[in-house]
Amino acid sequence: MKAAVLAAAAILMTAGAAHAQESRSTTAAGQFYLRLRGLGVMPDASARISVAGANIGGVTRATDSFVPEADLTYFITDKIAVEAIAGVTKHTVSNSIAGNVASVWLLPPTVTAQYHFDPVGFVHPYVGAGVNYTFFYSPKSALAPIGFKNSFGWALQAGADVPVGDGPYFLNFDVKKVFMGTTVRAAGGTVQASARLNPWLVGAGIGVRF
Repeated sequence: MKAAVLAAAAILMTAGAAHAQESRSTTAAGQFYLRLRGLGVMPDASARISVAGANIGGVTRATDSFVPEADLTYFITDKIAVEAIAGVTKHTVSNSIAGNVASVWLLPPTVTAQYHFDPVGFVHPYVGAGVNYTFFYSPKSALAPIGFKNSFGWALQAGADVPVGDGPYFLNFDVKKVFMGTTVRAAGGTVQASARLNPWLVGAGIGVRF
């Protein structure tokens, strides 16, 4: 998965650098960027699950999800911006020994500080880093009652905007790695788990600046 993400980013950057026509930067202090993306959420999950205090072992996985996502970016200077993203996603968690553990919805609002580089051809690249707070809600499990603890995490980001003509619209490609975890209690506390989800968020979409 990591290799695919890096390869996609490299292709996008190379395509922009190879374009013969130069474009000027469109970023400016006080501007807003509004983006709508299709987002692939691909957890890199791991967990320690115990029953009555005994670790059951096995391999834990969480399903991928594809969802719509929106973000709003505000430029503090011509190159420094702050982005906030919003979206919800649902995942099913399973263990190779215990089978299906639960399904749960996540609301993971994330805020990043971004640095926008000078354009390379038609490509306007940026990088970012920030914080995440994940709300877990509406869990379903045969081990009910079950609860997932909300948690803080960190996020890293890289992406690029590609202007469409001379207007305010642009295409966007964005990759984030979010480091998030949770603790789980089920069956009256008999079943407990400490889990890491650490998803890759790979998105593409359109945007408008104003």
